[in-house]
Amino acid sequence: MSTTKNSKANCPRIGTRYRDWRLNGPYDAVIIGSGMGGLTTAAFLSELGWKVAVLEQHYTAGGYTHSYEREGYEWDVGLHYVGDMGAPTMPRRMMDFLTGGKLQWAAMDQVYDRFFIGDKIFDALAGKQAYRDELVRRFPQEAKAIDGYLARLAEIKKYVPLFTMARLLKPWQRKLAQPVLNMLLPRSFNMTTGAVLAELTSNKDLIAVLTGQWGDHGLPPSQSSFIIHGLVASHYLHGGYYPVGGSWRIAEAILPKVRAAGGEVFTYARVKQIVTEQGQVKGVLMEDGTRIDCACVVSSAGVFNTFEHLVPAAEVQRAGYDKLLPKVKPSAAHLGVYIGLKQTAEELGLPKTNFWIYPSNDYDGVTQRFMEDQDAPFPVVYISFPSAKDPDFERRYPGKATIEIVAPTNYAWFEKWEDTIWGKRGEDYETAKAHWGERLMEVLYEKLPQLRGQVDYFEVSTPLSTNWFGGYQRGELYGLDHDPQRFQQEWLSPRTKIKGLWLTGQDVMSCGIVGAMMGGVLTATAVAGMRQMGPVLKKVVSGQMQPADTEHEPRTA
Repeated sequence: MSTTKNSKANCPRIGTRYRDWRLNGPYDAVIIGSGMGGLTTAAFLSELGWKVAVLEQHYTAGGYTHSYEREGYEWDVGLHYVGDMGAPTMPRRMMDFLTGGKLQWAAMDQVYDRFFIGDKIFDALAGKQAYRDELVRRFPQEAKAIDGYLARLAEIKKYVPLFTMARLLKPWQRKLAQPVLNMLLPRSFNMTTGAVLAELTSNKDLIAVLTGQWGDHGLPPSQSSFIIHGLVASHYLHGGYYPVGGSWRIAEAILPKVRAAGGEVFTYARVKQIVTEQGQVKGVLMEDGTRIDCACVVSSAGVFNTFEHLVPAAEVQRAGYDKLLPKVKPSAAHLGVYIGLKQTAEELGLPKTNFWIYPSNDYDGVTQRFMEDQDAPFPVVYISFPSAKDPDFERRYPGKATIEIVAPTNYAWFEKWEDTIWGKRGEDYETAKAHWGERLMEVLYEKLPQLRGQVDYFEVSTPLSTNWFGGYQRGELYGLDHDPQRFQQEWLSPRTKIKGLWLTGQDVMSCGIVGAMMGGVLTATAVAGMRQMGPVLKKVVSGQMQPADTEHEPRTA
């Protein structure tokens, strides 16, 4: 029942295939979903000796950190780069704890992000001083605005921990603390990114460069909360990093920690319903009719999935979530192109730099025009070169290279195929996919013309692929939209209004690998309590936690 692996595959399927007879309860906690939030919650609870069952509906664990292999190539589906991995930062120490120190990170080029804005090119350089100096070099009249911007980022970074810790408070505690929070938190916490930057400068090119990573959270500047912008921008100030061996190694490295406490990560394990009785969680009902009894259920499936599909409607209404859900929106849908080439990244001249390609500096305008007219230029096209970033890729796939393209799209354009089955959606769907794929390939060829004629294989994913493999409903890439209103929703926290039900993942705090990981830390802390989790967190953050494959005695309920 250990990790299964096709003998010809370099990218194994992580987890144990679910069968009712493989369950080994009773479990102290059941976690729905094995994305970064679910696995982080599982790992921290397992560190305390909790016996945890993680239930993943896909064929492999990892959520957006999983990889897949086809036609002799391997691609990541969600992780393209991670910040804060080059020094003993809190995110790096958390990641080392989760993976037992077995996962290594490779630095990208110093120019980790390159922005093509109309006919101009701008670079983001790793290192706060280098980043500032490059901006000042390109915008010498804007030094004051640039320094003011960096000060605003520092302000976000300073106060986000306070904002985050408030999510751990019980409702009555939060009510008492809210006036103090309102007084302490800077007003930028309730502003859009566009509004904050408009106070600093009117230079549209500078604003475009500063917000050139908006695809990392899915909303253009006039709509996004400055909180999420500040988190993302600060996260990458010291450059981008890539997991050596591919993103699937994250889940692979976390799995032993869950198993050491007697738990397991099950795949092909689709949950039909969260079972409740008289306002109390009692377990989960599987698609095959098996009921897993457990008084602690953690959902990493997203708030819409949780309260529209998993929790019984009567319980949702009793707890008031039917009135809360309309206050948030699902995030953007996306297209993906996965490309394989029969030459190495070095031979093809592929960079360790991400490309962000924009038709103009009017991000909001081009986004609106595209969403209204699918023939308009893509508002942004993101191109990643994973085989160039991963020093282990050539060992696993000699003589080959891969590229990934991501672009936003309008989910409404794919709704007519919503009820069809993956791989059997019909000729008209395949024609539409081919059309989108060719358009995005032309964007790639425009920037790297040497690749024309060199592509061995490519395939296209649509928002329906995200629904099928990720368990989402609208092809959402980042869970919830990260607008200012989302961050004002106090109910978006680990603790729910249903006793025994908890939330984790990117909807609890913020999107991205580290955002979901921190959501997992919050949830584990809320579930177990600070008295138990505090000593563990202290050791992890201080670097005292020694990676080891030590066995834990299963916790007695």
